[in-house]
This record gives sequence, structure tokens and C-alpha cells, in this order.
Amino acid sequence: MKINQYICGLLFAMISIHACAHDGHRPRIGAPNQQTPTGAPETWGTYCVTELAPLFREALTVYNQDNQLIDKPYGGQFPDIKKLQKSKDKSEPIFRAAVLPKIPYSPMPANSSADGKITVFTAKKIVTMDPGWPFATAVAVRDGRILSVGTLEDLKPWLDNNPYEINNSFADKVIYPGFIEAHGHPVMGGVAISLPPLTYYSLRNPYGPDFPGVKTPEEMVAKLKEYVAAAKTPDQTILTWGYDSVAMGKKKPTNIELDKISPTNPLILWDASEHFIFANSAAIKKYGVTNGQLAKTVGAGRNPDGTSNGQFLGAEAAKLIMLKPLSEVLNPKQGLYSLRYISALMQQAGITTTGDQFYGGVNLELENELVKQVFGQPDSKARIVHVADGITFMGLYGNKAIDQAVALRQSGNDRIIFNGVKFFADDAFTSLGMQLEWPGYINPEQYKGLFMFNNKQDFLKAMRPWWNTGFQIHVHSNGSGGNQITLDSLEILQAEHPRFDHRFTLEHFGISSTAQGRQVKALGALVSTNPYFVSDRADINANQIGTDRASLAARMASLIDQDVVVALHSDTPVGVPSPLLEVWIAVNRVGNLSGKVHAPYERVRDVNKAMKMVTIDAAYALGLNDRLGSIETGKLADFVVLEEDPQDVRPMKIKDIGVVATILGGRPTLTSETRSPDWK
Repeated sequence: MKINQYICGLLFAMISIHACAHDGHRPRIGAPNQQTPTGAPETWGTYCVTELAPLFREALTVYNQDNQLIDKPYGGQFPDIKKLQKSKDKSEPIFRAAVLPKIPYSPMPANSSADGKITVFTAKKIVTMDPGWPFATAVAVRDGRILSVGTLEDLKPWLDNNPYEINNSFADKVIYPGFIEAHGHPVMGGVAISLPPLTYYSLRNPYGPDFPGVKTPEEMVAKLKEYVAAAKTPDQTILTWGYDSVAMGKKKPTNIELDKISPTNPLILWDASEHFIFANSAAIKKYGVTNGQLAKTVGAGRNPDGTSNGQFLGAEAAKLIMLKPLSEVLNPKQGLYSLRYISALMQQAGITTTGDQFYGGVNLELENELVKQVFGQPDSKARIVHVADGITFMGLYGNKAIDQAVALRQSGNDRIIFNGVKFFADDAFTSLGMQLEWPGYINPEQYKGLFMFNNKQDFLKAMRPWWNTGFQIHVHSNGSGGNQITLDSLEILQAEHPRFDHRFTLEHFGISSTAQGRQVKALGALVSTNPYFVSDRADINANQIGTDRASLAARMASLIDQDVVVALHSDTPVGVPSPLLEVWIAVNRVGNLSGKVHAPYERVRDVNKAMKMVTIDAAYALGLNDRLGSIETGKLADFVVLEEDPQDVRPMKIKDIGVVATILGGRPTLTSETRSPDWK
């Protein structure tokens, strides 16, 4: 098997990591009236390594983007997961380290100006995000790090005694610290958004015009007909991404509607919720979905005669139809193309560091190889911060899981960084799978919400050893129910093993109460929230959760007013990485459909505070504010060059400010340089 099969499994991790609770294959916390099916695996980690890992066990070779064999780059070995599981010593603690060692700096000199020569970048304005030295007009860089910042006169003590050059390319522009995507999925998200799109909202394309979005079933049909007409053969599979079944209404497409679009080309619609697949009869036939499989698979839609109706709802059902087409479509070059695709998107948006909040979810070899080629090169455009998926690591490594994570943490460099661990409380926001406290959903028969563990004790048991070892913990927590059990669990962990600068981060914090906001503050936690929950979903979700809760999604101002550190993120493919757009949402909170301002008192009225959410506070949320997020002496020389200062324009114009360039470790890249797929 080649890299396409690796990515096939990786995409199914993407479905599963958000969706397995729908079919009982991810453990859940106290979901009312929800039972784990008989025979379901004990934990998500067990499921991941026993069900998904065999897809890769024979994959002992990897191919690069030129389809050339890389001879067994990891020694040709993949662990025998079942033997590993049997060898676990339940009596031993899962952790070893008493004090978590610091992340090494380990700069990669080849990445930047490493000859000792000083480069000075000048600008109309430099916004440093250092409150004690907030503005400058020149910054000196040496060996990839910031030597000094101020005016040219301020830099003279350095320049008088060392060789230097002045770069005036951006003398009439504005420089900020490089933007930081605090919560992304570069590998998984890149694959999804580089497929032919059917998204409800417009979707950025790094190499051409934006996809405008499809708002009605008629527009969806027209777009699918375009894709069919462009197919090279009458039996070519057309796999699309982003159909939004929640936004489109209650009626989900069946094979009957899709057959009218193409009776010959297999059509597959991968839903934006990441949970649902819709297929025509040609796809059902081509990929061998049988009536027997349908009958015993939760979420597989059937007609009265037992045949498929083209709806595959949930991870187990999706596997029936998706494994083979993904293996076909994602050839060896596609994985690298997809990661470069999202890397170009990030560069054009001004991002110089991205979080990877599901590291190791399926196959470390795949992720390491792709990331090394895109993020680990001297001319790479961004840094990546891997946050380990805790349950998967424990499933793979047993009582050595934390030792393995510590070793990875120590093996990083300034481009590929390992820090933190992530767990999941409840399900997804977009699909309305999040768990809500009373009164729940308006239509509880349609939407129920799910927790991801059987009970709070299991949730605590999973997190406790990582907490006690000193790891920063991130928890995917969307609904008010998920947020409450996450906060209550943190309170227990703090009582058992008090920690000060723990930076426990609630990821998303979609629907929350004011009491929960105060609890976040009291427990010393952070919030990394998704602003697209306001702009993209508030108008849509009001009919399901009420106007007030839909409007208050992704609280910001009330948290910041309590001095809670808040970061912004896109959670690609939930949203496309675009920090200036995220700041625009934070400042304006305007719904894309209605134009209505949602929860105006939650607007971040101070644009400087909003900019902190994609710079220094995003770095803080990733545990890296000592080296990223502000323009200060000693930090990595990562900048974004803007046409205008977001703090000087009208709030509604912030999203339209042009990104001119990024500078990574002192190495500039113009956004015009990444506009074609063959960018270097």
C-alpha cells in the first residue's frame, strides 16, 4: 500500500474522531438513553488501533510527491498493535516523568539567515504585541531570531558593530507577529478542502477564484452536473467535500436524486459535518455495498426492500462506501498536494505557525513523512505544533504512552514542535452532535448530542496521568453539557494534584453559560474558540437551539473581560484558516446569512485585543509564547506583512486587508509566490 491508502485511513479518522459517538464506537460520557452496541470496542483508542491500524500494517514503503520510492524510511516496521495491547502491564503507571522537561529550542540554522549577518526589515509601522514596547519601524534579525526592535536609531548599538543589510521591501506596509492557527488539522483538513467542493459558504482556493458556495438543492445539482461533465470517463468516481445537510434543510439526498444527476458516474457527497456520506446507485454498486452489510450497520439507510437509499450516516456506515473510492482518488501525489494546498492557503492568510490538534490519530509514519516534506524543509512556509491525541497514544503505546510523548517533545526543532495532549468531551458543533444542558435541543428526536466517554470517571482516568505528569491538556468541548463536564473534571484534577501554569484549554467552547465562563477563570483554564460558529452557524442553528444560545456561540468579550486568555482558530475543515476574517468576526459578530449582529455585547470592541487572539494569545494557548506571538528580542523572527493596520481601519473592513507576505525565521515569502501548485 502506498501513501494514498494511508490517507484513506486518515480521512476515516477524521470522520471517526468527530463522529464515532453516533454509532457507539467512541466511548461517551453519560449520554441519556444512549447505549454502546454489544461488541463495541472498550475505548476509542482500542477501536482506532484495532480497526484502522491494520489498513496500514503492511505499508512499509512511502512514496514522495514525484512518485519515487522512499526505501522503508522508518525501518519498514509498524507495531503489531494486538501484541502491544496484550503486553500492557496494567499494574504499572502509564507515566514515568515526575517533571515534564521543557520543549527544546533546537533551531534549524539552514531555515533562515544563519551566517551571522543582521537583516533589518523596515515598515511604516510594526505592531509588536509587546505592551511595554508596542510600536516600532524597524526590526533586526539574525540567525532566524529577533535581535532588536525599535527605530533605526534604536538599532544603532547593534548595527555600528556588526555587518548588516537593510530590507526596505515593506517600508510602506504594516508588520505584525506572524499569525498563529491555534487549532487546525493540516493533514486531514488539507485533503478535505482540496476535493471538489459543495460547501454552503464560499471556500477559498489558493490557486484560483474562490468557490462561491451552493445555497440550494438546485445549485448543488447544477454543480454536480459540472463535475460529471468534467469527468474523463463515464465510470470515474466523483468524490466531493462539504455538502451541508444541516444548512440545506431536513431532507437529505438519496440515491434516487443523485441517480438523476448521473446514472453512470459514481457520485459521493462527503458532508460538511464530517459524519454523513450520500451516494448514488453507481457508487453503491461499484464499491460493493451489500444488503447484508446494510442490515447490520448502524446508520446505513435502507429502502423497504433492503437496498441502500444512498445515505450513510455515521462512521461505521461511511466505511461501507468510502474506503475504496478514497484509495482510488488519493494517489501517491495527492497527499503531498493536499498538504501543500493548505500550506499555501495558510501562507496567503499570513499564518506562520499552525497547531495540529489530532497528531497520531491514525498513523504516525504517514503524518511524520508528509509533515517532514512540507513543514520540515529549509524553505518551508510555516511551523507546526503537534498536539497528541491522548486516547490514540494510549491505545498504541499502553503504559509507555507518556514516555513516548515526552520523547517526541524532546525530539522537535523550531519547525516541527511537539507539545500537549488532546481529549474529546462531546461531539461536533456543525452537525449539532454537541451535548447541551437543559433544555437541550428544540427537536430532540432529530438532535440529541453525545458525550465521548461512558462516564466522567473514564474521562478523568484518561486525562489524569497526563495531568499529573505536567502535560498541557486540550479538550474538544462544544456544547454546554460538554463544557460543564470538562470544567468539573478539571476541578477534580486540580484538587487531586494542584498545578499553577497548566494552560488547560477548552477547544471550541461553542455553547456556554456565564457561570461556565467564571469557572474557566477560577480554574485557570484557557479558551480557544471557533468564530465561524457565530458567522456561519448562528443564523442556521437558531431553529434548533434557540436564538439566544445560537447568537451567544463562541463567547469572547465576556471571557476577555475576566482576563481569560482566548485564542481564535478555524479547526479546518470546519472553517478555512483566515486569521483576519476570524478577527473580523470577533469584532463584528455578523451572521453571513442575515447580516444580523449576534450577541453584540460579546463583540471584542478593542481590535488590539482581537489581534492578540491570533498572535500572542494563540501562542500562549499552544504553550509557545516564550518564542512566538510577539516581536521581541530573542523570539523567532516570524512576521506577517499587511497592507494596512487592522486597528486603523473601520471594523467592517478588517477582513479585506491584503496580506502581502510572511516572514519565517527572517526569510520572506510574498503571497504571490504561492498562487500556483508548483510553488517552491
